[in-house]
Amino acid sequence: MTSSFDIRRLLVTMALCATVAFGVWAQSDAAFSHSWVGRNYYNPAAAGEYNAIHLTLGSRMQWVDFKHAPMTFYLTADMPYKLLGQRFGAGVKAEFERIGLYTNTRIGAQIAYKRKFGKNHTVSVGVQPGVFSQTFRGREVIMPEDDAHQGSDEAIPKQDVSGTAFDANVGVFYSHPKYWAGVAVTHVTAPSIELKVSREAIDYYEFNVSRSYYFMAGGNIPINNSLFEIQPSGMFAMSNKAWAAQIATMLRYNRMLNIGVGYRHKDAVTAFIGVNLKDAYIGYAYDYPVSAISKATFGSHEVFVTYNVKLEDREKNKNKQKSVRLM
Repeated sequence: MTSSFDIRRLLVTMALCATVAFGVWAQSDAAFSHSWVGRNYYNPAAAGEYNAIHLTLGSRMQWVDFKHAPMTFYLTADMPYKLLGQRFGAGVKAEFERIGLYTNTRIGAQIAYKRKFGKNHTVSVGVQPGVFSQTFRGREVIMPEDDAHQGSDEAIPKQDVSGTAFDANVGVFYSHPKYWAGVAVTHVTAPSIELKVSREAIDYYEFNVSRSYYFMAGGNIPINNSLFEIQPSGMFAMSNKAWAAQIATMLRYNRMLNIGVGYRHKDAVTAFIGVNLKDAYIGYAYDYPVSAISKATFGSHEVFVTYNVKLEDREKNKNKQKSVRLM
């Protein structure tokens, strides 16, 4: 006879599977509240936006107190460079994620071509080829068995299975000192991952990754005659006919202290706090769920850290050297 504990565990797992499409964009991309910080997480065209080696470390623990709740860690590093007189951005992205009994690892290289218009307008087109690896821990599957439940399902692996497939993201990004916007498509190839017990195995389970579409925008609005700035941002995502939207507004004081609030449609309200330390930024976000899932969790936690290693402006240095020679 199945215990109530086993039934509860099964129901929680089913709830995670049912809500994962909204909470983590159909099990393909994490839903970061700090989307305005990690722009090139979603859009490879944002690589090389800063005149520095720009490092970003993001971590999200979703639905605390839920067993097997989504947990994501990712790292990006990007920088601008010039080649044959043209401007480019280059970067790398690595991500580790656990959702229920799934473990996802995504690694990609980013390259963006940048074209400047006027003094402050830049348009970039970027691509991110990479790999999507997935493991399903079939040995941990618990299925009740009694008169009302069948204790097996051929569609669910009973052993640990894994697989890897080619993956790619593309995007377009526009930037200005006071505002920015971008559109991107992640998993543009809609990869199909064959999950096997071993590479030599003939039988496999198939996991299909859906394309996701993103629109992101934000800005920086100084408040006249003060040390305050308002930084609004928003993101709209769509995948498999499902959609999600989130907005955030940050208030920055003296280019150092940051506080703000955000809202993800029918999912959570967010409180932000962050601090700028010279070339680094440290930010924390707390999501409180507004859906029925709030009965089972106190919310989600997110931490972001960025660091810039400044690059020398070679053009300015060349001009300085020429001036010295002329003198």
